[in-house]
Amino acid sequence: MDLGRTWAIARKEFIHIRRDPHSLIMIMLLPVIQLLIYGYALTFNIKDVPVAVYNRDRGHLADKFLNEFRGSPYFKLTRAADSSEAIDRLVTARQVRLGLVFPHDFTRLLHLGRTAPIQALVDGAEPNAANVILGYVQSLTADFNQQVLRDRLNRDGRPRLELRLKPEWRFWFNEELESINFVVPGLIVVIMTMVGTILSSLSVVREVERGAMESLFATSLEKSELLLGKLLPYFCVSMLVLSLAMLMGHFLFEVPLRGSLGLLIALSAIYLLVMLAQGLLVSVTSANQLQAFQTAMLITFLPAVLMSGFVFSIQLMPWPLQILSYLVPAKYLVTISKGIYLKGIGLDILWPDALILVAFAATFLLATLRHPVKKIR
Repeated sequence: MDLGRTWAIARKEFIHIRRDPHSLIMIMLLPVIQLLIYGYALTFNIKDVPVAVYNRDRGHLADKFLNEFRGSPYFKLTRAADSSEAIDRLVTARQVRLGLVFPHDFTRLLHLGRTAPIQALVDGAEPNAANVILGYVQSLTADFNQQVLRDRLNRDGRPRLELRLKPEWRFWFNEELESINFVVPGLIVVIMTMVGTILSSLSVVREVERGAMESLFATSLEKSELLLGKLLPYFCVSMLVLSLAMLMGHFLFEVPLRGSLGLLIALSAIYLLVMLAQGLLVSVTSANQLQAFQTAMLITFLPAVLMSGFVFSIQLMPWPLQILSYLVPAKYLVTISKGIYLKGIGLDILWPDALILVAFAATFLLATLRHPVKKIR
């Protein structure tokens, strides 16, 4: 392979990029728009959940239990209903997400040391949010039960074993449970997947459609020189997009980077080689640009969103999809990105994922170089 001819192809691609500023602007705007939309819209934090209450008891313990909700940042008491049917209507109309119904003898039963039932109606149209809301309700209920037991201990003076244990929760790596810290590292991977694959998947087939490939038939250009020459400019553009996405994540969303920035960039560069090589393979096997674009989106972007662990936990998927996820390169960079961003871990832990990315890059590059590109040798 002649490096001079390879650089000539790369220089030609750089000139094409420079002479097409509209496409370059779109490529740079794409990650900005995606980060803004997903960064602000894709959130798993649930706060100020509207709550309606039908309180038939009016005793002091019922009011004390409701004070637990008033003092919580996760709930907001917005409606006082006068019947159970009114609670049903409010939940059905999505005016509230949670309805609480107190029995008329709530306080009396607790004074007698018996179990006092309380009905909690949760809007289950969104199962994930409903489970989170239910978890918050159960947590507040457990705290209230401890308070009732403690008050009873103060009255009769008899020690109770259950009061000696008080769990204290601590979350590691994302202490405030801010979903933006979870979303942005994975979103950067999705952006690199889309940008890298789209850029390279159109590169060779575009030359064929425009007839420019014919001028290369009479030259001594090798297939490896053509493909690697086309890969270099798009690698540089993709690294620029990566830098922009990281800067936005740091300064706009204030996502902490607890690990090595150099390691993250190096492993991201390997992943970009995977995506660019996969895009080139799509380009040399496609008949036109539309087919190349659709194929690239189908085999790279959708798996990166759905099967990489970016949004949905892979461990909760059916086992066939869990096995299939091992063939998705984005899965490994999502693990790397979240590990470096949130946990600050290094190559001593991440080396298996890094090694798999290297294997993916080598496999796609070799497959692309072995596949015939029209009449180029």
